[in-house]
Amino acid sequence: MAVPTEYVILGFEGNHFSGEIVPELSALVENGLVRILDILFISKDPDGNVVALEVDEDENLAIFADLDGEVGGLIGPDDIAHAATIEGGSSMLLIVWENLWLAPLAGAIRRAGGAVLEGARIPDGLVDDAHAGLATAD
Repeated sequence: MAVPTEYVILGFEGNHFSGEIVPELSALVENGLVRILDILFISKDPDGNVVALEVDEDENLAIFADLDGEVGGLIGPDDIAHAATIEGGSSMLLIVWENLWLAPLAGAIRRAGGAVLEGARIPDGLVDDAHAGLATAD
């Protein structure tokens, strides 16, 4: 039985990673909520040049090397090209992880003869707008 797996692309203005998200990612892993399968840092300069780095390829990314996971091999050139469609002068963190917290539900869906047909992340701005609309409707 496969565990639901997804990718996320996190965007950051500028080409700097502070490492501030590492403790939160670590907590997700340590609490058994996700298993990181691959992680890649992508930067795009103002001229549109793209650089992709693994955590062990740059000393500024060393803090991410402490994340527990089986990192490597899933993210390829097409994934990098897709992630790098954001504007120049930005950075991205591309993560592939298994949603371990969904494993019991995924198993129940399969045993019931069902399958997940589609899924997508709703952008933050749309969620914020929806919550604001609900607050004003009360």
